[in-house]
Amino acid sequence: MTESKRPEEADARFWEALASGQLELQRCSQCGIWHWPAVFCCGACGSWDQEWVPVPIEGTIFTWTRTHHDFPGTEGLVKPFVTVVVTIVDSQVQLMGLLEGAQDGVSIGAKVTGRVVANPGEARGGPSFRWRLSG
Repeated sequence: MTESKRPEEADARFWEALASGQLELQRCSQCGIWHWPAVFCCGACGSWDQEWVPVPIEGTIFTWTRTHHDFPGTEGLVKPFVTVVVTIVDSQVQLMGLLEGAQDGVSIGAKVTGRVVANPGEARGGPSFRWRLSG
């Protein structure tokens, strides 16, 4: 009997890249569709041939919200804080993170650049994104 891969293993490369401060996203080698969350088989064309592509940590704000109150997991953040969902440049992939720095001009469609930060003290662990308005 062959050992099958567990679904959570499909995104291992994503987390490995983030651990080194880089962003890699999965794309189907056959039809070019970007996938997030990661998959083993493309739902668009059925190909099992997926590639991981290094991409810049930049994009545009798809949506955002400003939080003024504590809720579980945000105790260490200075209030208010802005959470953004960013559409990564040249893909349809959207990733979430916190907006840091100046917040004047935060709006849907605003350009942002990001960086990966380690979160060693958080219960869920793992790296996350911090975004900054880029002009």
